[in-house]
Amino acid sequence: MTYPHILHQYIDRETSHVATEHLIADPLINRLYSKARENAPALFKAATSSRMSAILGFLNFDIPLIGRHRGNADRIRAMGIDPAECQDRPENLNTARKLFERKIRYRQYRPMPQEADRIVSPADARMIVGSFDCQNALFLKEKFFSFNELLGEDKNQWATAFDGGEFALFRLTPDKYHFNHVPVSGRVKEIYTIDGRCHSCNPGAVVSMVTPFSKNRRVVTIIDTNVLGGTGIGLVAMIEIVAMMIGDIVQCYSTHGYDDPLDLSPGMFLERGCPKSLYRPGSSVDVLIFQRDRVAFSADILANMRRRDVTSRYTLHFRSPLVETDLKVRSEIARKV
Repeated sequence: MTYPHILHQYIDRETSHVATEHLIADPLINRLYSKARENAPALFKAATSSRMSAILGFLNFDIPLIGRHRGNADRIRAMGIDPAECQDRPENLNTARKLFERKIRYRQYRPMPQEADRIVSPADARMIVGSFDCQNALFLKEKFFSFNELLGEDKNQWATAFDGGEFALFRLTPDKYHFNHVPVSGRVKEIYTIDGRCHSCNPGAVVSMVTPFSKNRRVVTIIDTNVLGGTGIGLVAMIEIVAMMIGDIVQCYSTHGYDDPLDLSPGMFLERGCPKSLYRPGSSVDVLIFQRDRVAFSADILANMRRRDVTSRYTLHFRSPLVETDLKVRSEIARKV
């Protein structure tokens, strides 16, 4: 089932207004995930391969913007980017890739709650939350991903640790700031990569497939927050998932701006709110998984999900209200129980 002529809307957290998303290449994506997937599986497989995503990424993001200064200004305006928040001057952001991989003055423009028991958003993204506990009102098990498959089918210890817990899903659109930040403070228990394809995270494509996010290439980081200086909510899994036109996920943790970036390794302590990684480039998805009964999600995010005055493709597909909230990286999404 696809939705080529149906709007997809979300809630802007800062204003509480309903906004309509302009889905990039929506007719093409809908054709690819309906007719091509069913009638031309070889074409569909090629289109969602890492190689094709890299080619599409180059064509869309590495060609210099026409007209240079005028092109920069037009693209920045069209993407809704505030030039004041960018570290680089607008004239230096002269390709779509440079705009996509832009660095921002996040301490000034993405403030973080001071309370140590708050969990913050890992990205500028559109967010929904769910639960793996069938007794929970947020029960959404295996609608967006297969739980065991997402963490890795040979990682039974993590599937056991997170059984019955909660999750938060963050969808990054191509216009977003694409550095991921650490949502909690804690120590890296394990980090590993799971190979996969590059399926689109367009809502129409997502609902047309079965558990799409656990089929894409992804990086899983397990963080132990029950350590000195940690957030104290047990284990947290942060999963960074590539999507169409994403070439790579670069781990680049830094405690001072973006200076001296480090690759992640077990035993490393991560500070909440610091840059962790960068998507290169396209649309992408982050998933946070929490252990059972460790966090309480923010009330406004929960209320927005159940609004019935918003046209969401997720709501139409699942036949119950399921609406995203558009929010900023480092903003509060939950607190410790």
